Amino acid sequence: MPRDSISKTFTVALLLCVACSVLVSSAAVVLRPIQNVNKALDKKRNILTAAGLYSEGTDIDAAYQSIDAKVVDFSTGEYVEEIDPAAYDARRAAIDPATSQETSDLERAGIKRRAKRASVYLVRKGDRLDKVILPVHGKGLWSTLYGFLALDAADLTTIKGLVFYEHAETPGLGGEVDNPTWKALWNGKQAFDGTGKVRISVMKGRVDPADKGAEFKVDGLSGATITSRGVHNMLHYWLSADGYGPYLAKLKTQGAA
Repeated sequence: MPRDSISKTFTVALLLCVACSVLVSSAAVVLRPIQNVNKALDKKRNILTAAGLYSEGTDIDAAYQSIDAKVVDFSTGEYVEEIDPAAYDARRAAIDPATSQETSDLERAGIKRRAKRASVYLVRKGDRLDKVILPVHGKGLWSTLYGFLALDAADLTTIKGLVFYEHAETPGLGGEVDNPTWKALWNGKQAFDGTGKVRISVMKGRVDPADKGAEFKVDGLSGATITSRGVHNMLHYWLSADGYGPYLAKLKTQGAA
């Protein structure tokens, strides 16, 4: 066979492809356990951040001991004790028609389906429930934003934190949802008014602290109107009767238990 024959060229290329495929596949299998550990650790870090319990150097596993994970049923607001929160994957459940639902109400958050159940995270200080962390997600401009909303357990109305851990919004614009200054604006804002209506709102421009109802308003992201609207809409969906409303109502009357 000539050295520069077409068949020899294809043979070498094929062998290289096979060798590379084997190497990549082997690396994926070997690294998967490490990736899973890092993924779980990152999730804990974001939950702790929403709860205001994380800073640089925090022992994540130690700090997470104060958090109790539960799976809640959206329709009843009750905990589903037979499901292990550590193993439950709401994203996977949202794909399966048997464990998810599709309703027109979801249009508010810009998503088509959601799981019938969700993991919630109870932050305790000793025997006292301190905060409730709720997973939220919804459509921004270019992506679906995934985050955690923290509510003060004392009234289940005062927002203690909002963090997004996954999105593909434009850096410097919608990507400013990661800006510590903007995230700090959420602490102390009110999600509901005295009648239980969802009132939290992401405004266009800056909020004047002297304005009536300023406690319900957060500055919009400069140059990112659609992302700001997306955050507004997702919170209105997840805090409504179609989202965590039944759960929060039961929590107010029955406690975390």
